[in-house]
Amino acid sequence: MAEASAALAALVGGQRALLAASTLHVFWDVFGALVDRRMALFWDEGSYPVARWGVERAAARGVTARSFAHHSPEALARQVARGARTGRRPVVVTDGYCPGCGALAPIDAYLEVIRAHRGLLILDDTQAVGMLGTPAPGMPYGAGGGGSLRWSGLQKPEVLWCGSMAKALGVPLAGVVGSEELIGRLEARGETRMHCSPPSVATLHAAAHALEVNARDGDALRAALGRRVGHFRTWLRRAGMSAVGGLFPVQRLGAVDGVDPRELHARLSQRGVRTVLQRSRCGPEVSVSFVFTARHGVEEVEQAVEALEEALHGRRKPGRESGPRASEEWWHERLVRSRR
Repeated sequence: MAEASAALAALVGGQRALLAASTLHVFWDVFGALVDRRMALFWDEGSYPVARWGVERAAARGVTARSFAHHSPEALARQVARGARTGRRPVVVTDGYCPGCGALAPIDAYLEVIRAHRGLLILDDTQAVGMLGTPAPGMPYGAGGGGSLRWSGLQKPEVLWCGSMAKALGVPLAGVVGSEELIGRLEARGETRMHCSPPSVATLHAAAHALEVNARDGDALRAALGRRVGHFRTWLRRAGMSAVGGLFPVQRLGAVDGVDPRELHARLSQRGVRTVLQRSRCGPEVSVSFVFTARHGVEEVEQAVEALEEALHGRRKPGRESGPRASEEWWHERLVRSRR
């Protein structure tokens, strides 16, 4: 476990890491061991439900908890100002990247709001770890895959990084990364570390292997993935459609007039294309999402768009060119837009 936890801490950029079987274990311990009545919780309304379950646990123990509008530092500032006279230390909870609206959280702005009050930011970075990294020329996702803190250039002691490796890194394991002081308290007080089984040896070996692969081949794999997503968005645009997500590999199809997303999902399944029905936490609509990996080939991406056109129109639209190539500048522009 020590090898994998040290590698995760180095990847994310924190002083120390602890590993757990899932983010449920992580957030049970974080909100039970590190959050108390001397603090006030403020959670972004777009936060993933597992983190919100941790907020609910803290609230059940008497901790003040309030939500604020998704990705709105102004709304957070108003909430923190109202609670400032109580003297409670603000703790902000947010996802690093939201697949619903395809945007990164304004982490730096959140930190600016709470810094004067010695606040803490708890970041669920499950979507971004293994994908985003330190910005670098010609690398649309950045280098290294350390997540949204690396992408934003934020290595702050007032941030507690939490996340699962089950997305981009492909391992059913979670971790929490932070300062020596915070991780030491969590290790000493975390209840799941005492009362629940630890991650299996097989899972820990898989995590160590995944982190080795990421260090050795991750940037090349992400470059290939970026090309596939670029192909998809180019072909989609030529077919008169659009998707939310910038260059992120979760591409949420824009609404199509007169088409029920559930019906479209079923039609695509009949044509051998597996999509995901997604309900956005930052909007009420249900939509169809395409999820890409570095294993997808150009032909598979083209076939997916063809199947989509057939599912919508009953046949492939004529005249679409084959094999488009999006430039690195085009990819980077789309990802930069997702940060705004």
